[in-house]
Amino acid sequence: MPDRPAPLPDPVPRISPNTRLRPLLLAGRAWASAAAAGLWRASRRQARRLDAIDRARLRAEARLMVLAAGFFVAFLAIAGRMAVLASSEPEMRSAATTISEPILGTRADITDRAGRVLATNLATHSLYAHPQDMIDPERAATELAAIFPDLDRDRLLRDFTGDRRFVWVRRQISPEQAQRVHDIGEPGLLFGPREMRLYPNGAIAAHILGGASYGREGVHSAEVIGVAGVERFFDARLRDPEQQDEPLRLSIDLTVQAAMEEVLEGGMTLMNAKGAAGIIMDVHTGEILAMASLPDFDPNARPRPATSGDPGDSPLFNRAIQGVYELGSVFKIFAVAQALELGLVTPDTMIDTRGPMTWGRFRINDFHNYGPELSTTDVIVKSSNIGTAHIALMIGAQRQRAFLDSLGLLRPTSIEMAEAPTGTPLLPRQWSEISLLTISYGHGLSTSPLHLAAAYATIVNGGTRVVPTLLRQDHPRTGERVLSEQVSRQATEMLRQVVVRGTATFADIPGYEVGGKTGTADKPRPEGGYYDDKVIATFAGVFPASDPRYVVVVSLDEPVETSGPEPRRTAGWTAAPVAGELIRRAAPLLGLRPEVAVATPDGVTLAAN
Repeated sequence: MPDRPAPLPDPVPRISPNTRLRPLLLAGRAWASAAAAGLWRASRRQARRLDAIDRARLRAEARLMVLAAGFFVAFLAIAGRMAVLASSEPEMRSAATTISEPILGTRADITDRAGRVLATNLATHSLYAHPQDMIDPERAATELAAIFPDLDRDRLLRDFTGDRRFVWVRRQISPEQAQRVHDIGEPGLLFGPREMRLYPNGAIAAHILGGASYGREGVHSAEVIGVAGVERFFDARLRDPEQQDEPLRLSIDLTVQAAMEEVLEGGMTLMNAKGAAGIIMDVHTGEILAMASLPDFDPNARPRPATSGDPGDSPLFNRAIQGVYELGSVFKIFAVAQALELGLVTPDTMIDTRGPMTWGRFRINDFHNYGPELSTTDVIVKSSNIGTAHIALMIGAQRQRAFLDSLGLLRPTSIEMAEAPTGTPLLPRQWSEISLLTISYGHGLSTSPLHLAAAYATIVNGGTRVVPTLLRQDHPRTGERVLSEQVSRQATEMLRQVVVRGTATFADIPGYEVGGKTGTADKPRPEGGYYDDKVIATFAGVFPASDPRYVVVVSLDEPVETSGPEPRRTAGWTAAPVAGELIRRAAPLLGLRPEVAVATPDGVTLAAN
């Protein structure tokens, strides 16, 4: 059969039911696929968030662990430190010190030239409190105030009942006080070992020694440091552990020092003086055998520095070193000695003493009218201002200043004391011709008694410069030559004549050949000018004059002798008799025997002391 022809396609396709539903199926499938993709993406996002949260949690946990470990270590260190502190006593430290520096409480002794103790350390106790350990703070405060009257009971009670865990009660206490505190029976009151500085002779040589105090402190020890005098000057040497067994030996003689202070105190009372100073010096070595300033103090209970008033009225003020004054006629021997050295005069040269002497608008007078002229020796013996001024004119201002400088009168002394630099001489602003004249008789230039003693020692010891010292010397110290031996002998003989027949006869002690010079200078007013009724009276001398061994200086502040009908203030009536009594007491202690004068065959043998 022939094949049938293929049917022609329908003009409109026929759609089967499946064909009609395919778009919906495809759409559904697409929706399902999109939803699944969305769910997948959402799940992935959620998974990432959960991972981030887990990582953050892990980091936080790690940080917390590190922080916890840090706190644990810190608390462990604090607990360990608290354990150490709980097993040891608390310690008060100075802010200027470090924990590693040990506190050395030992200090070498100080002795006089014969080895007698002037300062030493004494083992004692300190007293402190732990208020948290107290049973009855009120009773403890009451009992302590009774034992130590200088303590305030109410303040102690506030300290014991407040927040403080450590309270200093007393830096040092005596064994008797320690026993009384122990008898209180308060467990919160504790004792610590302590070295205290002791001055067994009390106020004797107080200004020389100066005093000591505590530096760095702890309950187990404390530094003892010098605050004045030789204690401060030699502080490093006294605290040196390698030299603790070697006492610092001074040049002073304790017996002579005690005698000087007793005589000066009596002289102050008799002469109604407000203060006094005294010095005895070896003319060959410069050693200070005794040096005192009154009023004084006890270095065992050194007073606080004055905060008001005149510092010179304080008992801490050392008149022998810090007190610079116009010393008056004791300076006249310097002008005469220089003129002798320059060959301008001899002891017998006649000097014009007609008065008054006029220089510009200034007038120079003498205390008495000595006539038209005096010999050079009698200018010193009679103490003529006019005669000394004429001698000074021969010398000239430039040479005068150089000579006084060679005597050490224009600079602070080098004495081994912390106060030495404060004793600076007061010089004129311009060393004019009127300064030349007034300085020659002791006005216009202010120096200390120690300056004067050193200068006199130079004048009388043969003419060599003397440097004062507080350290014992084993042999003489020869300084530069200032005067020839001949001029030194002539000047010493003039000083002897002053005591024999001049203004200082009250200083003559038979048997000891005392030589010296008096000086009376008006005290300057703070506002300018001078007082009419207040003076500084000074005696500077040497004994024995035939073979000079010692220089003595006595100075009285505002003395007035009232035994006669009128008050007398000159040094011949005030300082000279005190100096004479000092020599009478001190010379035998220094090993000097009085010279014996043998009378006529039918007489007796006289000995004067």
